[in-house]
Amino acid sequence: MQPFELPEFYVPWPARLNPNLDAARIHSKEWAQQMGIIDAQQDEHNPKIWDEHDLDSHDYALLCAYTHPEAPSQELNLVTDWYVWVFYFDDHFLEVYKRPQDREGAKQYLDRLPMFMPVDLSTPPEPTNPVERGLADLWVRTAPSKSEAWRRRFFENTKHLLDESTWELNNISEHRLANPIEYIEMRRKVGGAPWSANLVEHAVFVEIPDRIAATRPMQVLRDTFADAVHLRNDLFSYQREVEEEGELSNGVLVIERFLGVDTQRAANLINDLLTSRLQQFEHTAVTELASLFEENGLDPLERASVLTYIRGLQDWQSGGHEWHMRSSRYMNRPNEQPLPSALRGLPPELAGFGTSALRFKLSSDSLGLNRFKNYKHVPYQAVGPTLLPKFYMPFSTSANPHLEAARRNSKQWARRMGMLATLPGFPDVFIWNDHTFDVADVALCGALIHPNASAPQLDLTACWLVWGTYADDYFPALYRHTSDMVGAKVFNARLSAFMPLDPTIPVPDPINPVELGLADLWARTAETLSENARRLFRGAIEDMTESWLWELANQIENRIPEPIDYIEMRRKTFGSDLTMSLSRLAQGEEIPPEIYRTRTMRGLDNAAADYACFTNDIFSYQKEIEFEGEIHNVVLVVQNFLSCDRMQAVEIVNDLMTARMEQFEHIISTELPVLFDNFDLDAKTRTQLLGYVERLQHWMCGVLRWHIAVDRYKEFELRKSARTRESVSGPTGLGVSATRVLALFGVGKSEPVAQPMTLPELAVERMMEERWDVAKITLSHRTSHLLAMFDDKN
Repeated sequence: MQPFELPEFYVPWPARLNPNLDAARIHSKEWAQQMGIIDAQQDEHNPKIWDEHDLDSHDYALLCAYTHPEAPSQELNLVTDWYVWVFYFDDHFLEVYKRPQDREGAKQYLDRLPMFMPVDLSTPPEPTNPVERGLADLWVRTAPSKSEAWRRRFFENTKHLLDESTWELNNISEHRLANPIEYIEMRRKVGGAPWSANLVEHAVFVEIPDRIAATRPMQVLRDTFADAVHLRNDLFSYQREVEEEGELSNGVLVIERFLGVDTQRAANLINDLLTSRLQQFEHTAVTELASLFEENGLDPLERASVLTYIRGLQDWQSGGHEWHMRSSRYMNRPNEQPLPSALRGLPPELAGFGTSALRFKLSSDSLGLNRFKNYKHVPYQAVGPTLLPKFYMPFSTSANPHLEAARRNSKQWARRMGMLATLPGFPDVFIWNDHTFDVADVALCGALIHPNASAPQLDLTACWLVWGTYADDYFPALYRHTSDMVGAKVFNARLSAFMPLDPTIPVPDPINPVELGLADLWARTAETLSENARRLFRGAIEDMTESWLWELANQIENRIPEPIDYIEMRRKTFGSDLTMSLSRLAQGEEIPPEIYRTRTMRGLDNAAADYACFTNDIFSYQKEIEFEGEIHNVVLVVQNFLSCDRMQAVEIVNDLMTARMEQFEHIISTELPVLFDNFDLDAKTRTQLLGYVERLQHWMCGVLRWHIAVDRYKEFELRKSARTRESVSGPTGLGVSATRVLALFGVGKSEPVAQPMTLPELAVERMMEERWDVAKITLSHRTSHLLAMFDDKN
């Protein structure tokens, strides 16, 4: 009996079948025999995994014929061999290492496999088993025709697929179920879909230009593709993996246990998440590619290559769905939609050719109509204070004894940078004043996250936090309410010029407090850093400031972000890497790059970042939703996705915070010692890493304690700030504000009487009030930015 009924899937692109299917079936079976995958002599190290019947019933040639419908025969044969190999690897690892829970043997086995993928095309060692033999053969047939950049990407994704199998093995051994965020992150690596995306490039004979491969749009396209592939597989494979194999790495099971819902509800939610990832793929392709092409100067051939690659990913999605509906590996038959009468009696593969859309009901799920709720949010709704949950915080911190000096010094610095003054030429317009600065008490945050810093270190930390907080307020004040994406991109592009990697390179003349503050802080910080540390620190700052453009784009569309996209971008918009970088800098020595890039260290950073980001979102909910018209808040994102009320969303977010904190503790207790041993770290490096972990603990605890202590997010202060803004802006009312803006340009003399307004009209009125504050300076600042860029180029 099935554990649940398959949901109605959103399949936006038609599945097509490659006419070279039969030839691929014949070839892949012959290849599997040659490699020893089937019909091979067995021993204790190479037990029987598949026989010929298994290979035939799985029908990987059909998978590849659906997912690569335009590949010529020889290319389809190659791709099919890769999928035979990767599925065999998965089943072989299950039988030989997962079931016996042989961690040591698994490590030795996995450590050898990268040697059969030489990026420099050197000669690999002699293979000793079918997995090694197959990988060596496939690499020689695949890699030489592609660039070194592509080979490197493919190597890394294949290595992730292999190495992270130990993550699944460890969870089984410990009877540990991942939390939802950890699961999505790790499933991308162990599930193999990024690897599949690389093979799409090969199968359609294109390459993504290396200079855009790491950009946000291309990463989102790859990650949404991967997540959709994996979530779809989780739905079809739940019965086999969870009920038959005792597997814990399945998204339906993760949601079922995390939310405490039944299996059917969990399956429906996974399908909703699958749909949202596909729609994020579509949204990114439609809204972000055009500017990516222009800003990176792609030529027509490069643009065509990217679009061909995207079409290949679409073919994979729909073809993969068709194959899951047919393969004997998965739960699919009882809920398969009947074919139209005209197609009955045809072979299954022919019945599916070009007709997949006929097999689905026309429902809101299959049509993807839930996307429209992402655009229905009405800003500035009165929501009132948020009842805070009981936060799980196992760590402690204390205020740095140099706090009072840091408060004085950071305020004096902010004043010198012009952050506490009205904007030049506009005596009634300001971003911060003395009261705003004091209420934020950013120095307290610095003192709590760095309790042991020296006085100069704390001063520098406090100033960086002041700069980041001020810039985060300055950017939306100038660009969000005017929907000025061009001005925002110009503003953001200039910031990198104030962070030269070579300290001898002069910087442009700053034209606003953000630029002036950044230039000053960079000069004070960079001189003490190595070249690599400067590059990482600058990257952290650029990630934060560039993420504000993503927020602005969503704000212009009034689009509540997709859940996974929000969580991953929130780490950047919050400046997590920037503030955690301050922790790394405070210890005086760099963490070795090969250590910092490991899954263990990245897991610590991401878990800590999510805890801090969600802390801010819970405390700032009223401030952002009611007083700022924001849509970037995880509580709102959860409300929208799950269609629940605010308090339910807060409890779910708090549960996520707790789960991330427990993951942080789990990494410290179980993974960190293994990392020490695997890299054979000396006592000094171990102490250095443990010191960094302690600083992350202080960081999370300090962020929480700061939010509890300050008045920045409390209702009485929010209303006081609103009254202050009204006293500067004058009388309220849509007609008043609109007339004032027009009067700036000499249009009109009198002000109409304000009329009672509906909730949407009140939202517009609030936006117009805020636009009055910024309208007078927008043209001036945009012109200044453009003139400054012109001067830099000339």
